[in-house]
Amino acid sequence: MIESTDARRDESESDTLPGQSRSVVSDIRRFVLQRPTIPTLMDSKSDAVREDYEHRIRQRLELSVSDYAIMNIHKIGVSAPASYVFEELLDWQAVLRCWPGHIATLERVNGDFEHLRVYLLGRKKRLFGLKYDLLGLNIVPLFTMKAIKVQRVPEPSDFDSQRYVLYECSGGYPVGLFCCYVRSSIDELGETEQSQVIMAVVFNFYGKKNWPDTHIVNTAWESIHNRVTANILNRFKQLCEFKFQADGATVME
Repeated sequence: MIESTDARRDESESDTLPGQSRSVVSDIRRFVLQRPTIPTLMDSKSDAVREDYEHRIRQRLELSVSDYAIMNIHKIGVSAPASYVFEELLDWQAVLRCWPGHIATLERVNGDFEHLRVYLLGRKKRLFGLKYDLLGLNIVPLFTMKAIKVQRVPEPSDFDSQRYVLYECSGGYPVGLFCCYVRSSIDELGETEQSQVIMAVVFNFYGKKNWPDTHIVNTAWESIHNRVTANILNRFKQLCEFKFQADGATVME
């Protein structure tokens, strides 16, 4: 069987930096069709487990997420210190190497990580110049993200060196919150790498907790979203570990 150029290139990059998004087709193959090497999705389906996560989020981030219908939490271990990993998380070039930029194009507002716009397939104008969005729903931009809490340095009382950026999502289909969270690993939880990266999203479709009325759309969306998120985290792990080893850095927590 003849391998594609992308496939051969991905194999050669397995021990290097992940390559940046090159095309919609490449993004679909890398982020949607490809099975992630390391599963990252945390179980949050049962009422008891979800309630536990809601309690943890209240403790860590001092906010309630009980009013949101969708909750997806992903976690991956990284063999690098939490301080190093978090700074990579905020580095724009690192983000571009790990994100499906042709499917969901990221744009920084005012040139920083605190305010982002996401455009479906990079489209910044309405299709065919239509005056209204598709079926009355916002699609340009797909949504916006504005940082409402940023903790770059852990509090003295934090036992696990937590760092995070918390975004408010609005202006499109996800109306809710998105959080990128980094902490030191906890031995009691069986975590072996130096750090843990957690990506969590809680939201309502278009701000409506009961939309859509059928679970078919929710299920389809979650399956794609979870596959993409898992591949993003796997690529981010690869990037952090490669760069940390290449730097030969000794980073204090």
